[in-house]
This record gives sequence, C-alpha cells and structure tokens, in this order.
Amino acid sequence: MQSTTRDMTHGSPWRLIVSFAVPVLLSQVFQQLYNTADTLIVGRFLGDGALAAVSSSGPLIFLLISFFVGVTMGASVTISRYFGAGDHDSVSRAIHTNILVSMCSGILLTVCGVAFTPTILRWMGTDPEVLPEAISYFRYYFTGVLAVVLYNACKSIMNALGDSRRPLYYLILSSLINIALDLLFIAVFHWGVWSAAVATTISQAISMVLCLIHLSKKGMPYQLQWRKLRFDREMLGQMVRYGLPSGVQNSVIGLANVILQSNINSFGKLAMAGYGAYSKLEGFAFLPITSFTMALTTYTGQNLGAMQYDRAKKGARFGILVSITLAELIGVGMYVFAPQLISIFTPTPEVIALGTQQARTIALFYCLLAYSHAVASVCRGAGKAFVPMTIMLATWCALRIVYITTVMHIVHEIQYIYWAYPLTWSVSSVIYFIYYHRSDWIHGFEAKEH
Repeated sequence: MQSTTRDMTHGSPWRLIVSFAVPVLLSQVFQQLYNTADTLIVGRFLGDGALAAVSSSGPLIFLLISFFVGVTMGASVTISRYFGAGDHDSVSRAIHTNILVSMCSGILLTVCGVAFTPTILRWMGTDPEVLPEAISYFRYYFTGVLAVVLYNACKSIMNALGDSRRPLYYLILSSLINIALDLLFIAVFHWGVWSAAVATTISQAISMVLCLIHLSKKGMPYQLQWRKLRFDREMLGQMVRYGLPSGVQNSVIGLANVILQSNINSFGKLAMAGYGAYSKLEGFAFLPITSFTMALTTYTGQNLGAMQYDRAKKGARFGILVSITLAELIGVGMYVFAPQLISIFTPTPEVIALGTQQARTIALFYCLLAYSHAVASVCRGAGKAFVPMTIMLATWCALRIVYITTVMHIVHEIQYIYWAYPLTWSVSSVIYFIYYHRSDWIHGFEAKEH
C-alpha cells in the first residue's frame, strides 16, 4: 500500500492517533488563517465597520456550508470502514460518489448563497451601516464556494484513508497565497472589503485543484477517474445514513448561532466587532479539539470495520482524555491573555473590552466542549451518527435558542448571551457521558446490518 494511505488497525493506538492528529491540527491552523487573515487585515486597514461586516460572516457561512460538510463526514465514515475491512471496490465506489455529490452540492450552494445572502443578513438584524459591505463580502465569497465544498470532500477522502499530511501541504501553500493577496488587494490597492473574499476564493480554489490532481494521479490505490463519477445507490445510501445526521446537526446548530449573532447585532457594530474578534481566536483555540476528534472518527471507523473492538475502545479513551486536557490548557491561556489577543484585531478599547468579557465568560469551559465533540466523533466513527445529531439538536440548538430568547426578553444585556455556550456545553456533556458509558456503541455497524 502506498504512503498516501495509512492502516490504523495495527500498531500503537496512541501513536497512530497523535501522528494523524498533528498534521490535521496544522492543517486546521492554516484553514483558520483564511478568515483570520481577512479579519485581521480588514480590521487594521479598513476600520471597525468593515471588521464587523467580515466578522458577521462566520455564523452565516457555517449555516450554509455546514450541511454539505456534514454529509462528507458520512462519506469519510463509509470509506474508513471499508478501508479497514480491506474492501477496495467499495472504497473506490464511495470516493467517486462523494466527489459527484460534492460537485452538485457546491453548485447548489453557490446559487443559494448569492441569491439569499441579502435577505438573511437583513433578517439577522445586521447594522444598516455595515450591511452593504457585508452583502458585498458574502456574494464574492459564495461565488467561489464550490472550491470550499470540493476541497472538504477531498480532504475527508484522504483523511479516511489515513492520509492527513497531504491536505496540510496544500493548505499551507494556499493560506500563504491568501495572506499575500489580502495584503495586496487591501493594503496596496486599497480595494474594499469584497477583495478579502476574492483573495479567500482564489486561495481555496488552489487547494481544491491540488487535491483533485493528487487523487487523479495514476498509480494511486484508489485513483479518482472522472469517467467513473456516478451516484452509486449503495454508497449514496450509506453517505446519507452516516452523513445526513451530521449535516442536519451542523445546519441547525448553525441556525442557532445565526440567531445568537442576530442578538449580538442588536448591540451595534462595536459589539459585532468584539464578538467577531473573539470568534476568530476561539476558532484557533478549538483546533486541537477538532484535530483529535477527526482522528478519532477515522481511527474508530477503521478499527470497527476490522472488528478490532478493544483497539477502538483504547483509542477512544486516549483521544477523549487528550482532547479534554488540551482544551482546558488552551482555555486557561485564553482567559489570562484575552485583552492582548483581542487587541491584535483592533485598537478600539470598547471592542477589546467586549471581546475580553466574552473570552473570560467562556474560555474555562472549553473542556466541556472538547468532551462533547470527542464522544460525538467516536459515535460517528461507529456508525451512530444519529446519536450526536439528536443530542446536539436538543442542547446546542433548541436549548440555546430558548435560553437566548428568554433571557433577552428579561434582561437585554450582552453578557447573558455569552453564557449560552458554557450552559449548553454542560448539558450535552452530561448526556454524552451517560451514553458513552452505558451504550453498546462498538457494535454500531453490525446493528445497522441486521
């Protein structure tokens, strides 16, 4: 087997998970640099109004993209399972189905994003002073969103085959290009906030093209051949079974976060800028968590596909423990250095104060977020995607919306919005703890087949 794949059913579970997670972590760091570079350069060169416009993009972009990214998780679970079982034909069919589904999804998302962005931004209560720039940014971003969807599809394929390094290399290159283009368009040419979206689109397209070229190379164990692109009924069914719950979960949580963003917007552009600056920092803080959880999904899927149940359990315990520990260490650092970190994005004291207030409300609870994500990833790797979907919808969506709506009617103060995150993380962690220790999650695939 070539080095572009990695069999995680043999060898030290701890070493395999860490060696997989580290390149994913670095890849996620550079992925986060896309939007962070936009935010940082826009905030420094175009002011707080432009910063607010870009900052408000996060929840809306997540809402519209997350469904399709969630569905690719289903493909990842399917591919890792068959790869672990040594079923090469099924792996190939799953790959080609995933690419075709992603292409169709990207086209649909382009149309929806360009057409409905103004309506959604107005519904979110975006500050009228910020609205024109926000619309401009979104429209240029969604013009190139096909590249985002296809890159994520390719990355999920490579990760499922145990290759977490190659997506990292491609992402490093495209991230550096993004930063260079941001500086060129904004600092040198003095173009508007829309140019930051153009820079992001160009750089993301580069990473997508590099991934597709690699997967199409002759001699690859599972070569992508364009003539083989088709909707395989069996593979499509499994992608829907394992991925649709994640897609629905992501979208509905995204909706909850859009509602949260709309409440933030009601406090004005300075609050939007503070929330946005903290959100970018939080994105980096979460990266070690998401890296280990991605590793857990692949590891669990491959080992359960090979019926290596004890290995799956050992790897799950290790991944959960490391995720929690890393998250809390990062949370403490965020709590202590919040003012200095927020000031990187803006010199405005009011914005720094609001961002710091949010950080010091949330950061010490990162361990709860990590636990929920880690157990959810184990469930997905075991073919139990419906479980995290149900838990997340109940807690991170329904409960979060009810809490925010109720509190804002009683006390219209921004700090109460910040508490929505640790409160809902706490509830989801309790539920996941009970499920993880009392359910028979290791036999998830067998249960589906009987």
